Amino acid sequence: MRAVFLAVLQGITVLLALASSTLFAHQLHSASTTVAYNPRSETIEVMHRFFLHDAEHAVKQLFDAKADIHSNTATQQQFADYVVEKFKLSTLSGESLQLQLVGFHSEGRDFWVYQEVARPAVLSGFMIRQPVLQELWPSQLNLVNVEGFSEAIQSVTFSRDDNWLAVQW
Repeated sequence: MRAVFLAVLQGITVLLALASSTLFAHQLHSASTTVAYNPRSETIEVMHRFFLHDAEHAVKQLFDAKADIHSNTATQQQFADYVVEKFKLSTLSGESLQLQLVGFHSEGRDFWVYQEVARPAVLSGFMIRQPVLQELWPSQLNLVNVEGFSEAIQSVTFSRDDNWLAVQW
């Protein structure tokens, strides 16, 4: 009898551990952005990746309680426009780079937003601003990786208290 009780108790403990780790995973709000140089087109390409689950909750809070990012193209466009409005990129001297929206789509558990701009002739780094979703969730972390401009990939992580962060090469 004691062995059965211990086995049941152990099973409950495992289930509670799994449930709490799943709950914690949903509480961690994060997104990633890649800023990459494409030498063939001589453009700077920006690729934003958001968890679809987070984007789903965000559009309901930002736009409309009935917003549907899964199947409504207008809601997807609205979220992409929101990302474009929030994300900023400039040269180290402060010249704003006018990123254009290239497209967006959902893929599996992710929602992607794409932007691009022609690369300036002289470029030794960026000033980056990435506050997307931070007005909704104070714990939102936004990772930005910069690649293709030097030998090393450089990264900056934005918390709610960050405004502009620099990368240079």
